[in-house]
Amino acid sequence: MGPVGLSGDGDVLAVRAGGPLRGELRVPGDKSISHRALLLAGLADGISSISGLSDGADVAATAAAIGALGAAVESSGDVLSVRGGELREPQSAIDVGNSGTSIRLLAGIAAGCPFSTTLGGDASVNRRPMDRVAEPLRLMGAEVDGADGGRRAPLRITGGRLRGINWQPPVASAQVKGAVLLAGLFADGETVVRERVPTRAHTEEMLAAFGADVRVAGDEVAVRASRPAPFEFVVPGDPSSAAFWMVGATVVPGSEVTVHDVYHGQGRDGYLRVLARMGADLTVTPSGDRQVRLGCRWAPLRGVTVAAAEVPNLIDEIPVLAVAAAVADGPTRFEGAGELRHKESDRLRSVLEGLAALGAAAEVDGDTLVVHGGAELRSGRVEGAGDHRIAMAFCIGALAAAGEETIISGWRSVATSYPGFLEDLATCRES
Repeated sequence: MGPVGLSGDGDVLAVRAGGPLRGELRVPGDKSISHRALLLAGLADGISSISGLSDGADVAATAAAIGALGAAVESSGDVLSVRGGELREPQSAIDVGNSGTSIRLLAGIAAGCPFSTTLGGDASVNRRPMDRVAEPLRLMGAEVDGADGGRRAPLRITGGRLRGINWQPPVASAQVKGAVLLAGLFADGETVVRERVPTRAHTEEMLAAFGADVRVAGDEVAVRASRPAPFEFVVPGDPSSAAFWMVGATVVPGSEVTVHDVYHGQGRDGYLRVLARMGADLTVTPSGDRQVRLGCRWAPLRGVTVAAAEVPNLIDEIPVLAVAAAVADGPTRFEGAGELRHKESDRLRSVLEGLAALGAAAEVDGDTLVVHGGAELRSGRVEGAGDHRIAMAFCIGALAAAGEETIISGWRSVATSYPGFLEDLATCRES
């Protein structure tokens, strides 16, 4: 077997450490931006053209959902065309699969439509908290019912005749902000979202770029009833996917990796700031509108403290940052990380178990994850927990682990966001 091998059913990955990672990559289109581009195209009255979309199953679920709501979706090579405009009641429940972003953003649109929509997903999505979206949508006038008293999916939403609200989410979440703003496109009066902690700005950036009535002032984002105009758009590369290669380059000795055309904006560069504080040898070079070329090469790391205010914009990257922390000199603390319990897996638990399997010491103290650092990683068996971020993070850890091979189960989950991960790994191994 080569340095990486998959089981016959594609769900178990065997990884052997090898030489350094070297090469130049383009990661998939940003997943968060891809979701929003599709939804806004579905609302626009006319034909929109989108290229560079994420090729993962999560974004495919959003494309199918806007089709179920009445948009005409056609694919030609790398370009997806969407004829949007008048939405209609779907003929059956919409299944978002594993995509929490899809269900929450779609809930905002469903709240504005004068019909009933049922939104559900796989077991992971149906366990995740939905009351944080349901509560503001009910205040706007939508009827939202669901499992566990409306706190879990499947959600049944009957919308129309919304009114604007002034809302401060109790949990920092770009998905909740996006859902309320999308509902606000259908509401009477102004809809305002005020954030205690700034989160990813994709929704407001794209609403403004595509002609909706939106304003941003300090910690407030506000919309009025309006629709985006049809657009042509190229999705930039996903920084959360690039994070795996930046960490890989800094934990595998002798490595040097470059990732091109990566989105660089509010709420998406937090992991770069953390790695820089840890001593990573990074370069960030502008390459276009809100895009950069990222470079990283091996360097010794030191432990740092990641404050709770940073965590909302690191939810996707903390698993792989924990791998970097495991080999750093001294402890790293991720404070206020309790929200990780509510992702595709309980990521606090999954990170602890994965680090222990590779010989690293870590613990959870309340909502703080402490990785003690100084580990000499060794091969082991890691349970991916059906969570794509966990599986990929510990594949990166396995590349720096001594021993025969690391076995990672649950690898099929990687298809939700980065189906070509192993091909890109092979490129870095062969360069």
